[in-house]
Amino acid sequence: MGDPQRTTAAYWELLRRGDAALGAIRAGLRDANAGVREGCCRLLDHLVDVDSMGDLIGMADDPDARVRVAAFHALACDRCKGDTCAPGADRVLEPALRHLSTDPDAHVRSMAAELVGKFALTEPRAAEALVECHAHDPSPAVRKKAGWLSRGKG
Repeated sequence: MGDPQRTTAAYWELLRRGDAALGAIRAGLRDANAGVREGCCRLLDHLVDVDSMGDLIGMADDPDARVRVAAFHALACDRCKGDTCAPGADRVLEPALRHLSTDPDAHVRSMAAELVGKFALTEPRAAEALVECHAHDPSPAVRKKAGWLSRGKG
C-alpha cells in the first residue's frame, strides 16, 4: 500500500483476504508512511476484530489528520462491519471528546463528532460536548454536524 501505483490493488487484495490479512493490516498501522496507516484504518473499517480494536482506537491520535479521519470513521461506522460489535463509550468516548474539542483539523473534528454522537443519548458528557461544539467550533460544517447530532438527527 506504500506504492501509490499499487495502493488500490493492494487495498482490494487485503480486503479480499479478510481475516487472513489482519496481521499484515495491524502491522501496517505502524508503518512510517501515513498513506499506509490510513489505508489500514480504512481496511479495519470492514475487517476489525476484537484483537484489532485497541490498535484502531490508538490511531485516533496519529500525527497525520488523514489517518485520524479514517480511524474515527472506522470507529463510528457500523454499516461497514459484519457481526463485530462496536466499541463502547468506555473505550472511545475520551479520545473522541478530546479531538472534537482540540483537533486542529476540521475534518477530524467532524468525524469525532460522529463518534461522540453515537453516545449523545446515553452519556451526558457526549451531549454537552456536541452542544458546545455546535455553538463554538470555528468550522461551519462541524457546527452544523454537531447541531444535527445533538438533536438526535445524526
